[in-house]
Amino acid sequence: MKRALVLGGGGVTGVAWEIGMLAGLAEAGVDLTGADVIIGTSAGSVVGALVAGGLDLPAMYEGQLAPPTAEIPARLGVTMLLRWAWAAAGRRDEQRARARIGAMALAARTVPEDDRRAVIAARLRNEDWPERRLLVTAVDARTGEFVVFDREQGPSLVDAVGASCAVPGVWPPVTIGDRRYIDGGVRSPVNADLAAGYDRVAILAPVTASFGPSARTSRQIAALGTHVALIRPDKQARRAFGRNVLDPARRAAAARAGKTQAKHDSVRVAEAWSGAA
Repeated sequence: MKRALVLGGGGVTGVAWEIGMLAGLAEAGVDLTGADVIIGTSAGSVVGALVAGGLDLPAMYEGQLAPPTAEIPARLGVTMLLRWAWAAAGRRDEQRARARIGAMALAARTVPEDDRRAVIAARLRNEDWPERRLLVTAVDARTGEFVVFDREQGPSLVDAVGASCAVPGVWPPVTIGDRRYIDGGVRSPVNADLAAGYDRVAILAPVTASFGPSARTSRQIAALGTHVALIRPDKQARRAFGRNVLDPARRAAAARAGKTQAKHDSVRVAEAWSGAA
């Protein structure tokens, strides 16, 4: 029986909530960290890299409660979301729509790439790809092509995760070779379809809304089969996130909310993950 852990995007608060969920589930007897593959998009790529790298959940959780001194404050507001929607609107070719968003990202004024890379490196603590199977999603900013990085693909782990977390218009696209990449969430906030072929799938998804029909989370999950647990933030977690998922000051509250929520969702996850409550 093969298991896949899918970790979706959702900003700084998404990272914290996913770590809180994983820690809380483990305390409830449902340890998802032994998955055969870990699939990470944006925030989920950070969490996936930490889990695949062997960092224990208590240490990960405590790290989210510490002051976020290495983070760069930023804002993802309604205006930016509307700009993404405008770029993608009316375009049936989803790759071309992603390229429009990529063009916007390439033209945006942001912090320097090196400054942002230092933040990602501080989050990961280890720049080497783990031995565990880890898939990290991104999008080519110029062509809109969806890309999946892994240990065999060549870029450093920091650059792969940085690319997956490069929110268009907020953070700079990441240069890898002669190409530049943006957030894997531009294609789908979850990219759950990468778990096709696995018998049991657990999905932690801070965000599920998407622009293109083929990348809709509901459609992706429907194609996976019956043994799938999708966990989204509950009301308490959404309140902890606030209106800006990139606000580092919200990190600790989001982590605590995830850990609390895990107690209520543990039975449902256990049933999908192992077939027994």
